[in-house]
Amino acid sequence: MRNIIDFSKRKTNFDMPHLLEVQSESYQNFINESIKRVFVEEFPVTELHNRYQLVYNSHRFGPKKYTVQEAIEKGVTYSAPLKVNFLLVKKEDSGELHNIVEEEIYLCDIPSMTHRGTFVINGVERVVVNQIHRSPGVYFSEENGTYSAMVIPLQGQWIEFVVDGSKMFYAILDRKKRLSGTTFLKSIGFEKDEDIIRTFFPIEVLDLKEAKNCFLAEAIEIDGGVKLNPGDLIDEGNYEILERKGIKKVAVVSSHEAGATILTNTLKKDIKIRTKEEAARKIYFLLRSMPPPTEEIALTYINNLLFDKSHFDLGEVGRFKLNAQLGINKDLTETAFTKEDLIKVIQHLFLFVQGDIPADDIDHLGNRRVRRVGELLESQFRLAIKQLIQNIKERASLMEEDALSPQELINPNLVSNIINKFFTTSQLSQFMEQTNPISEMTHKRRISSLGLGGLTRQTAGFEVRDVHYSHYGRICPIETPEGPNIGLISSLSSFARVDKYGFIVSPYWQVKNGVVKNSYTYLRADEEDRYTIAQANTPIDKSGKIITDQVLCRRRGEFPIVSPEEVDFMDVSPEQVFSPTAALIPFLEHDDADRALMGSNMQRQAVPLIEPDIPLVGTGMEEKIARDSGNILIAEEEGTVDYVDATKIVIENSRGVKRKYQLAKFLRSNQNTCIHQKPLVKIGQKVKKGDVLADGYATKEGVLALGKNVLVAFMPYLGYNFEDAIVVSEKLVKEDTFTSIHILEFDCEIRETKLGPEEVTRDIPGVPEVFCKDLDQFGIVRIGAEVGPDDILVGKITPKGETELTPEERLMRAIFVEKATSVRDTSLRVEPGVEGVVIDVRVLTRKTDDPLAKYVMAERERKAKEEFEVLKKETIQSRNIQLKSLLLGQTAASTIRDEKGHILLRKGQSFNEDFFNNLNTSKITADEKFTENPKIDEKVKNFILEGEENLLRIAADQKNEEDKILRGDELPYGVLKVIKVFIAQKRKISVGDKMAGRHGNKGVVAKIVPEEDMPYLEDGTPVDIVLNPLGVPSRMNVGQILETHLGWAANKLNFYAISPVFNGATIEEIKEKLKEAGLPEDGQVTLYDGRTGLPFNSKITVGYMYMLKLIHMVDEKMHARSSGPYSLITQQPLGGKAQFGGQRLGEMEVWALEAYGAAYTLQEMLTVKSDDIEGRAAMYEALIRGKNPPRPKAPASFNVLLKELQGLCFNVTFEKKKEGEDEK
Repeated sequence: MRNIIDFSKRKTNFDMPHLLEVQSESYQNFINESIKRVFVEEFPVTELHNRYQLVYNSHRFGPKKYTVQEAIEKGVTYSAPLKVNFLLVKKEDSGELHNIVEEEIYLCDIPSMTHRGTFVINGVERVVVNQIHRSPGVYFSEENGTYSAMVIPLQGQWIEFVVDGSKMFYAILDRKKRLSGTTFLKSIGFEKDEDIIRTFFPIEVLDLKEAKNCFLAEAIEIDGGVKLNPGDLIDEGNYEILERKGIKKVAVVSSHEAGATILTNTLKKDIKIRTKEEAARKIYFLLRSMPPPTEEIALTYINNLLFDKSHFDLGEVGRFKLNAQLGINKDLTETAFTKEDLIKVIQHLFLFVQGDIPADDIDHLGNRRVRRVGELLESQFRLAIKQLIQNIKERASLMEEDALSPQELINPNLVSNIINKFFTTSQLSQFMEQTNPISEMTHKRRISSLGLGGLTRQTAGFEVRDVHYSHYGRICPIETPEGPNIGLISSLSSFARVDKYGFIVSPYWQVKNGVVKNSYTYLRADEEDRYTIAQANTPIDKSGKIITDQVLCRRRGEFPIVSPEEVDFMDVSPEQVFSPTAALIPFLEHDDADRALMGSNMQRQAVPLIEPDIPLVGTGMEEKIARDSGNILIAEEEGTVDYVDATKIVIENSRGVKRKYQLAKFLRSNQNTCIHQKPLVKIGQKVKKGDVLADGYATKEGVLALGKNVLVAFMPYLGYNFEDAIVVSEKLVKEDTFTSIHILEFDCEIRETKLGPEEVTRDIPGVPEVFCKDLDQFGIVRIGAEVGPDDILVGKITPKGETELTPEERLMRAIFVEKATSVRDTSLRVEPGVEGVVIDVRVLTRKTDDPLAKYVMAERERKAKEEFEVLKKETIQSRNIQLKSLLLGQTAASTIRDEKGHILLRKGQSFNEDFFNNLNTSKITADEKFTENPKIDEKVKNFILEGEENLLRIAADQKNEEDKILRGDELPYGVLKVIKVFIAQKRKISVGDKMAGRHGNKGVVAKIVPEEDMPYLEDGTPVDIVLNPLGVPSRMNVGQILETHLGWAANKLNFYAISPVFNGATIEEIKEKLKEAGLPEDGQVTLYDGRTGLPFNSKITVGYMYMLKLIHMVDEKMHARSSGPYSLITQQPLGGKAQFGGQRLGEMEVWALEAYGAAYTLQEMLTVKSDDIEGRAAMYEALIRGKNPPRPKAPASFNVLLKELQGLCFNVTFEKKKEGEDEK
């Protein structure tokens, strides 16, 4: 066992949150709170005539029909039925409510989350990705002199208020419909201009002399019908008019008030609309493109549009943001938009125009929130319930009173369809990436800006993709895809959490007067902007006092150097900036960001190996990821290992109760890698709660292990490692160092056709018996058979329509009196390029009378019976152990009997070993009591009762299982059976495979060199891999060199190095370890040429690097077409391996053949090998009959050209050249 040396300078004594908390917490919130909230908010429902009400009473979840593994095997959804209790009540004329009927109704199946944060939908594991979007609230922005205040609700239309360059105020509804801002204000009740002015500005009553250059706040009548309106400026002209009138005092608004000029300008232009009815009519017409039926309808429409919660809902988040942005103090439950909010928004817009408040940064994480799985599901569930309510109202109005009941009113399919549609078609519900545990975990922590209501990759600009200072500790600045989604898909940082409002929060230690306290706070990005925050590696003493005079800190987007007293908070760990995947890269601080991005992305593509290694140089994150991924088996309680084999582990606790842990064996992942668990414990071993019992895939001893530690040398090797290519030793092939297991699934459906059912059989027409040697009596391949391309996996025949029979066939029919040729061979065969061993066969079947279905059903019944018998036996044994611990040596206080009343022990007899050894009965009773000791008697009765309850539950489960077996499997319409065959392949490292380190240093294996030809060290040790040294300087990923040096020292001194990101080993420490190991300090040695035995000219960097084999394997890419399908339109061969297509001979390849003068080859390529339909048929016939090949005909693409020309009115026709006619 190797020692562990931790090189971290500052230990993080802060517990990292569970890495899958972002998924599980949100889903639990949906199950426990959101469903009830939706029902309470949407119900009761009153039908259209207001006679009946459907009232929600309560809801519950029924038991799950299948386990997770059963759902995957049977191709069904892992879900729980939602049952809702409704009351249907009748409303009397007096207003009283009479209960008609109460019913519990099945509403829908809600997919359940597995313990690993995934969903099983139609047998496939999927993940619902978190979506990040702009938070509800108000946003102020300026572009080209136009100032805008955008109000974004959680549900409803966006509303925008705009001040343009001409200092006019507008409202924009429905994103495009623009109208005067004052018309909008008049429509919601501010009917008079005086009302508008008084609402927005303080009114002063001033002497006329002081009121010069102010705006009037009220109308003033002048003789001769002249009138000064509110908002008119008291300039020289108006001043003289007022003076002549003899007015001494006037109510005015100062022209210095923010927005006074804007609002008065708008009022002057808006003189046509005088009443709120007129304003409402105008807005209704603008939005609906039709005049309102009545003015009341127009007013109600506008009021609902803005102030009705069902149409415009800010949500708790929106109210929280609005309170913060506008300085309002409303309760968070008041989620409706109010007139007070509206006034505040417009006032703040005027302040913004004046420059008193700054513009909002829409890319700041204070303005963006995460919609997790629970919230996404809640919105879909609400949508489904709203549609259901609409349907209920329609049904209720059409039904007779006698027929009314909740069961008749509710159509469960409506809800089920919407929920299923979300899980199967939403952009955010994705097929889980399951190459290895880190890819699985990263997928669940992913944050996407795409999806419904989000951005699109075509329209998203640079700003939204870029790293923002508010991402610090919240979103990883490194881990993001390299393609068109760069910056739109990112990953949650290691310590980050999502709060109840959906904002990402990050933890910080509190600092008071230069002393770091032992208390922490989770801060949102907008809260963090108010504080000065020190780095995690700031030097402190044992009491927590900062020991430097000046501290480098963060404040907003800047990095000031301040005194310790000015520090408010301190980072909890240097790793909190990065995602768990990026934090796995040792010496990340020495790598260029581009290469670090590739390194973190490529770790997700690493294939689980048969025998992986724990990295010699790690970061300490490996164990946390392995544990939280859910792929290793962890003890749920303390105890002793009672039994271990390859499939299960049994732990006995201190009370003698045994708990069984089932191990996953050779299961196929979504990416065809192998999920396999291996026990780590031995019989008799003591285990504590939380101990690792079994390794999962890509883990070793409970630690993430994606690759192998191999001896590498940085040197050229005969040009074979040119351009990042990799030279590997044959030793890695022989020792299965980079060998991985891959499991492929082949499905065969047996259908009902118009001509009759398809059949599974080993009697296949035209197939010799020798090809059926590995098929069983039913025609299904046996487990353990080695299969290759075109081998039969499932023999299947399909009826075919009657065709004209030849005389010979008619004779055969007459002799054998059967449909000898009315079937065709449609057997499932192994695809080209696939070789392996059949490791499992699963048959899903309906309940039918054919032999295969009967056999499958009988086998299932037998297995189920055996399993439940074992369970019953174990339950009785467990009960007996508990009773023995209490009663052994005690005297029976009364006669003890079994369930049939037979005496087991008479009163006064002693409870001895024989009594317990022979105690196999399910029920034990005493005539009065078991023992005179009342405490023991009470415990005994409890244990017996508990045992009986467990046995009853087992019996009920057995009955359910038997019913399930009798019903058969749920299969799509028209499908009688589905047979799944699993083939395991063992893939060794081979030329063309892609390999990578953890620093973005990727390459393709170019040559596998015999071990004896590899360069070797002075002691004769040959290196395993030769890498190109030119791959390091320009890529600037120097971390790989430091890892190589420290890895060599770790291998020599037999230790594992822990070097966390930004907190790890220094170059001096690495030199010390090399020196201690007796290695050169610079990590460079003289290597010898394996072929000549001569030393190389200069010293070479050698050491141990952690290398991964990636999923881009040559076995999956090798492809060759012999004959295959053609495109229907162009008649050219299809392209791509999936379509069994060919390589395209494009224009450049044509030029190459022309350059060589290979005229006949070129002609063949463009005709018979491509789209000359007649020619290729004639060529095939000539080859079969051994004749000379015919001349090619015209290719189909030439006919397309002719038709094109004819379409342009050029009549191009073929003409045969007459004999003797000269060439023109």
